This record gives sequence, structure tokens and C-alpha cells, in this order.
Amino acid sequence: MHVKRFADAKPYEAPNHRGYSSLRLFGAEAGGAKNLIFGYSHFLPGGGAGPDASPPEKIYFVLRGELTVIVNGKETVLKANDSCVIEPNETREIINRGNEICSIVVAVVAPATK
Repeated sequence: MHVKRFADAKPYEAPNHRGYSSLRLFGAEAGGAKNLIFGYSHFLPGGGAGPDASPPEKIYFVLRGELTVIVNGKETVLKANDSCVIEPNETREIINRGNEICSIVVAVVAPATK
């Protein structure tokens, strides 16, 4: 078992993101998981990411606030306890259009390590 104390989580910069703060909890340089990257992000009002696409599958789970997810021109608003899967290479944009900070957890399927 690998335990990560919240106080030990390190911030990271994600490409094409704005108005946000993120902590990597597991995977990549944070260790503890080889096939999954797990993070915790806060988006300020007006903050977001994309539009872009990448090969890994992603899962977003909204903890608080609201997050607008745009895929193929269709907008969906996720609220607290809502979640979605972004398919591999699916172009998406996410935006916090609310007046509160939106907090989410993100799981990204990482390439298998050998």
C-alpha cells in the first residue's frame, strides 16, 4: 500500500490550463501508481482547460461548484458529485462559468510501465 498525505501532495502545471491550481496525488512523478495519474484541481471562475485532445482516457469527478464540459460542440454542466469520461483523443474544453471555485478530482489512464 502507498499512502499519500494531503500535506505532501505537490502542485503541477498542466499544459493549456488557465485560472487553476492542481495537485498530483498519484502517478507520474508523484509515484504510487503505474497505470493511473490521479490529481486534485481547483478552477477559479473563468478558469478552464483546452480545447485540446490527448490519447489517455480521463475521468472528471466534481467535488464542488460547477464545470462546463464541451465535447463536439455539446455543452454539459457537471455539478457536485457528477462525473464524466473523456474518451481517448476526444477534443474537450472545460470551463468554470460559475462564481465559485470548482474543485474536481481527475483520473488519467497512464501508459503501462515496463
